[in-house]
Amino acid sequence: MTTMQAELRAALADDLDQLVRLHDRELDGDTIAALKAADFPHGLALAPADDVAAAAHANVAAALAALPVPPEKAALDELAADYAAIYLNNSLGASPYESIWLDDDHLACQRPMFELREIYAAAGYQAVDWRSRFDDHLVMQLHYLSHVLRSAAVDGEKMANFIDEHVGYWFPDFAQRVALGCNTPFYAALAELTHVWLLRLRNLLDEIHACPLPTREQMTARIQRKLALEKAEIAPIRFMPGAQGPSW
Repeated sequence: MTTMQAELRAALADDLDQLVRLHDRELDGDTIAALKAADFPHGLALAPADDVAAAAHANVAAALAALPVPPEKAALDELAADYAAIYLNNSLGASPYESIWLDDDHLACQRPMFELREIYAAAGYQAVDWRSRFDDHLVMQLHYLSHVLRSAAVDGEKMANFIDEHVGYWFPDFAQRVALGCNTPFYAALAELTHVWLLRLRNLLDEIHACPLPTREQMTARIQRKLALEKAEIAPIRFMPGAQGPSW
């Protein structure tokens, strides 16, 4: 792998680490100051590729510019309340857990969580404490992508498939609901920014590894087929009277 490729992977991982921090916990004064000093998000390695992405970057920059340093307590309280509504108590109906989006009954801790745990383990990555944050959480999936990018070898097609079948599939709906329902410009813009960044990463993987982005319909069919097969594999064996001896 060339030096340029290694540098690109490291830069993309750095981008992800910055996004992870913002989704991982609520904003505080030190983080706001650091974001302003870094001219976030203009320093991200993946620059906007179209007008939609450029608008998402501009919205984050504007939201940060509106926050003084040090920030006022009222502003921090509003950001904390918004963070809780999005990531902790599901007030917006936009769960950061994949199972909620893919399970027929919208239940947590379903098959996607266990599938992701297996994917992480195969890559030598695991949740620090899955009891406090399950494996299918948004932050865990972004952490995993960063981990893969920092590894010695990157399977571009496998990474593309991961995005297609996991975070890249449900996150656009999450981002739209957050952007429309949250109360602070920063978290609305962060959701949009993360969406366009993930899409740009996926397109970059296509450019480098020739793995075209499937349509939404194709991704839905692939995921539904996978979940149906998994349900069939774990379906319980039912006793049938008369089939295995006498019944009474």
